[in-house]
Order: sequence, then C-alpha cells, then structure tokens
Amino acid sequence: MNKPSDTGHRAEGALTRRDFIKRAAAASALTLSAGALYAGLYDGRGPQPGDLGKVLTGLGDFSVQTASGQGRMAIVRGADRAAMLERAVTALGGIEAFIQKGDRVLIKVNAAFATPPSLGATTNPELFAAMARLCLAAGAASVTVTDNPINNPESCFALTGIAEAASLAGAGLIIPGEGMFSPLTLPGGKLLVDWPVMAGAFKGVTKLIAMAPVKDHARAGASMILKNFYGLLGGRRNVFHQKIAGIITELSLLAKPTLCVLDGTRVMLTNGPTGGSLSDLKAADTLIVSTDPVAADAAGLELLERTISEVPYIRMAEAAGAGHADYTRLNPVRINLGA
Repeated sequence: MNKPSDTGHRAEGALTRRDFIKRAAAASALTLSAGALYAGLYDGRGPQPGDLGKVLTGLGDFSVQTASGQGRMAIVRGADRAAMLERAVTALGGIEAFIQKGDRVLIKVNAAFATPPSLGATTNPELFAAMARLCLAAGAASVTVTDNPINNPESCFALTGIAEAASLAGAGLIIPGEGMFSPLTLPGGKLLVDWPVMAGAFKGVTKLIAMAPVKDHARAGASMILKNFYGLLGGRRNVFHQKIAGIITELSLLAKPTLCVLDGTRVMLTNGPTGGSLSDLKAADTLIVSTDPVAADAAGLELLERTISEVPYIRMAEAAGAGHADYTRLNPVRINLGA
C-alpha cells in the first residue's frame, strides 16, 4: 500500500487551482444545459395549494426480484474500481439483469461535501462514471445523478468530480432546487411526517442505483448505503441528529433500490463523515455490490472494523423489513482480481 504523500507534495487526486476552475465551470455548464431535462422531471413550482392532502408515502420500489425472491451480492477484491464493478455485476447476472432498454436510471451518490475524491468522503467519480456507462450500454434511455449536499451543491458536484464524470459518461446532473421537494409521510413513521423529500428527481425514473463509500460517522457509527439516503431529505434535517438510528431506519423504507454499490477500496476509519486527511483512510481494496442495502452495509462493517452492535440502525432496518443484517444469507459471490 502506498503511503500518504509528504506535506510538501500534492496528494494523488487532490485539486490544483486550475482543476478547481475547470470542474466548477463544468458543473455550471451542466446546470445551465440541463434545464430541459429538469423540466421533464419535476414541477419547478413545487407543491401547489391544490396538492394539500396529497402527501407522498414513499418514493418507489425499484428493486428487481429473482425467482426465489432472494437478494444477491458480489464482493470483489482488487484495486481497479471500474474492473471490480464490471466483474461484480457480471457475477450477479450481468447489467441486463437489472437495466433494460428504455429504463430511466437515477444514481444516488454521496456528494455531501466540497472535497476532492482522494479524501474518500464522497462517491468516487470514476466508479460512478463506470456505473453510468454500464447502464447506457444496456440501453437505458437516460441516466441521471443527484444528491442534496450539505455544502453548496454546485461546488460539491464540481470538487468531488461528479459533475465532470457525469458529463464524460453521458449522464445528466440534477442540482437540487426548492421546487424538487414534496412533503412525505412514511406509513408508521415517527420522524418522516410531512417532511420534504427530493421527489422531483424520481419523476419518470424506473431504476434506482445507490452508490456510497465506506466511512466512519461520528453520530451514526457508520456511513454507507443506508445513511446515504439522508441526502434525499430537504428542510432542516439536522434536527434528526439526536435520533440518527431512527431516521436512517425510516430512510431504509423510503425507496427500494435496484442495486447498491458500496466502495471499500479506501475506507475512512476515523474522523468521519468528512475526514480531511489521507491518514484517516485505509486500503481495503473491496467493492460490494448487492440488491439488499442492509446486507451491503452489514458487509461493509467488516471493512470498517466495526461490529453490528456498534451500528444499531442495521438491526433496526432489518426489523423494519428493509433487508438482511446477516449478509451471508445472500451467499455472496467472492472474486479476487489481485492487486
């Protein structure tokens, strides 16, 4: 494993001033050029007076069921994210088992922070681009990507490399705006009651792919696939911090993804979820792809060197019916691509 660069040298993947300007410009261009796409995806006026009482109860079931109804999982060891993804998807039956011609695919990434991909706090742009290309090669009519970042969205999509990756892969970038959020009340929910969620990004969507890195999280214990759905919330979502396990459990029922891609190539062991130093990261050289978000997170815990008892929302999500906490029940396919 390569050691972090000395402070006198720029770390691999870090941004120069020229890189920043190019990525910021790319994000701005995508934002301007995608206006027609956004218009087709949501009503920019937002919820209207006549919509009162039409509160959403979920964002949809985008899962693809097997004949047995059993979830699927592949765990690949290696260093090349794109190659690992391709092998994992092939092991699960090929991308055509999940994406068909004409599908409109939404990829939910973690772009919460305005940080470069080298720091591991956000979805790796090369991995996202590889997923987008697989979907388009399978005949998807469109692929879009979104998140509701904590920091300024345009800056986050630019600095994380997601904006540039979307442009190069032929995917659309959805920048969250006020009109994209609609109130939702989760049946039986205690926290998601008349709460704004990014429903506009889901209009016309037929498949949902969730992509997240494996990270430490100061409050939740871990940030992976399930915690990544926090980025679908609008409003003052920090009010949920004191009930973090509860809100993640409810988010596990908000939408059923088609595929979950959990990136453990570099794992943030400390100072999550933002990190800030290469010393926070460990090379685990593992990619987990699954149809079951709970099982994906449970497998990710091993990379994070945590036990399931340290991250209570995984058991809680299982009890709520969102998936399996014992990921071995999925009989994961294990592949080793070597260094």
